[in-house]
Amino acid sequence: MRTLAVVGMLLLGATVARPGDPAGLDRVSAYEGTWNLETQSFDTPFSKAGKESTMLRNECWRSAGFYACNQYLNGESKALIVFTYSAKDDTYTTHPIPAGGGAPGSGKLLIKGNTWTFPWEVKKDGKTTYFRVVNVFTSSDAIDYRQEYSSDQEHWTATQTGHETKVAAKT
Repeated sequence: MRTLAVVGMLLLGATVARPGDPAGLDRVSAYEGTWNLETQSFDTPFSKAGKESTMLRNECWRSAGFYACNQYLNGESKALIVFTYSAKDDTYTTHPIPAGGGAPGSGKLLIKGNTWTFPWEVKKDGKTTYFRVVNVFTSSDAIDYRQEYSSDQEHWTATQTGHETKVAAKT
């Protein structure tokens, strides 16, 4: 669960995109660069209370219908994230591949105005819990974000909140 949260938070960028924007996959280029993350976690069934400061560096490139970022946390490569885009429904699919040979994942990215949402769900013992990371871009170099969970997709409880500041455009 924590791995999914970290991957979701790693996928933070800073550009304001409009639904239907013809740039499509090029919007993801906002992920390139170095970011300072300040995170506050809360005591919930899915998280422990605490604070954390992290430096995230994304080395990114595009090739045809793919956009990829090698993501470094505090100088250590943690995952290769591959993005694809569907113009038909204006959604992105993310494919995080963890360093060290872990199993790759697959997720979604939904963009509405200046809000980017990474939703996923976990089914356990016949019960579904919904999760999401919500990034609200306050400028091209700043993001307020939160990670939340819900049993009904209407009432959300925060597990983490934070702020990101871009400190370098390209690596």
